[in-house]
Amino acid sequence: MKFATPLVPATLLRRYKRFLADCRLEDGREITAHCANPGSMMGLAEPGMRIWLEPNDDPRKKLKFGWRLVEHDSGAFTGVDTSVPNRALRDALSARALPAFAAYDRVRPEVKFAEKSRVDFLLQGDGLPDLYLEVKSVTLCRQPGLAEFPDSVTARGARHLEDLSRMIGEGHRAAMLYLVQRTDCTQMTIARDLDPAYAAAFDAARAAGVDITCFATQITPAEIVVDPTPLPVLADVNGAPLALFAQEA
Repeated sequence: MKFATPLVPATLLRRYKRFLADCRLEDGREITAHCANPGSMMGLAEPGMRIWLEPNDDPRKKLKFGWRLVEHDSGAFTGVDTSVPNRALRDALSARALPAFAAYDRVRPEVKFAEKSRVDFLLQGDGLPDLYLEVKSVTLCRQPGLAEFPDSVTARGARHLEDLSRMIGEGHRAAMLYLVQRTDCTQMTIARDLDPAYAAAFDAARAAGVDITCFATQITPAEIVVDPTPLPVLADVNGAPLALFAQEA
């Protein structure tokens, strides 16, 4: 997924009201950018961080910049826009670029499948059970190389896992896909200390037969691309990798 307009570097001054960020551009101008991330953004919103913004000239938008990336001192990037995973994954799924889902040739986004929920993608293919696929953006990293989800309490996320479990009970396939929007992580786990209820829902979904998978991303200020090689998912921060579903659908 390529960014619509070239990103420009800036320095973060502060993030506030969840969706706003004051920034200083390289020419010294101070502007307010839209932050498309309702989460805590733990470790990603410290004043002084180097960030990348996407300008826009849309007259309908009050804010003329959107915050897209954090560039760490190590040179690694983190994508902070929570809408990016679905856009990048739709490209990958439609191109059948992910072996785990390549057997499915029809991709339908945002399909209602529960009273209060829409699944991110419904995958369909001749002779195959429907596959309900939910996607979560992973940006938290508290230990080198280890990504964690969630970064704050998410009752909505737990409900999505419960909804996927119901699809299994109705004879469908269901999968939770964690997309790590960081270039400095090689494995992922559940942040059980930050949201025990989500961790319990995760364990229950696995027991019910919901497939769990995780993919990394290749991130530059020009584009974000899904890496087709799955990342290991650990049972907890000190645990061994979980047994994930077969990589061939």
